[in-house]
Amino acid sequence: MIGFVVVSHSEPLAQAAVDLAMQMIHGEAPPVRVAAGADGGFGTDAAAIAAAIDDLADTDGVLILTDLGSAVLSSELALELRESTQPVVISGGPFVEGATAGIVRAATGGTLADVAAEAAGALAAKQPHGEETRGEEPPRGEAPAPDASGAGAGAPAPEASPTGDVVERDVTVVNPVGLHSRPASVIVKAASGWGTVPTVTDLTNGKGPAPANSMIALLALGATKDHVLRLRAEGPDAAAAVDALAALIEDGFGET
Repeated sequence: MIGFVVVSHSEPLAQAAVDLAMQMIHGEAPPVRVAAGADGGFGTDAAAIAAAIDDLADTDGVLILTDLGSAVLSSELALELRESTQPVVISGGPFVEGATAGIVRAATGGTLADVAAEAAGALAAKQPHGEETRGEEPPRGEAPAPDASGAGAGAPAPEASPTGDVVERDVTVVNPVGLHSRPASVIVKAASGWGTVPTVTDLTNGKGPAPANSMIALLALGATKDHVLRLRAEGPDAAAAVDALAALIEDGFGET
């Protein structure tokens, strides 16, 4: 599993960001270390960051999340000071959103590249979803945000393949707040247990398809109550995967 080092000028800020991310985890959480504050005050310490990286030497890789520019400089120095050899990436994504998105993706078994891309594109979920906001510049980051655009709204649902290789189903969002952070993280967890990655398309607003294992892509759909979502999966696990996601959505994620 991928580990995380959270680098902040403020220890309370770092702990709060980690606590928020952990609220979205359903099952085993990835290992997280905090390297925050310097000499009991504000600032960052390259030696402390290096020690945190070394403490995660048995992971498959480490993603470093930083709050301010000087934290990046300290993290770069820490890479020269560390003794461990596992791959490490310093994320250029937003601090709080990147931590939540990256940690959720890591909990489902994502690779370092998967987790880094999810954290880097985390601002996509904060873009307004109203009609008047279309055409705005996409968020910047070190990797492209997960695709959550496209799809033609209102198209009739195609029949499932008789071989069972492709399964599609349309379901209606029933929980009052729609596909916000907690339901999105529940979908990510459910989508990780199959040999296929289902996709979700919002037929009501025309956004998608979004991979069901990406919290950021799901949030970027902007799906609210009464929106119709099309679930699609391919492969031998397609029917089971679609059934599992449909059950969660139709149950309102326990929020109805």
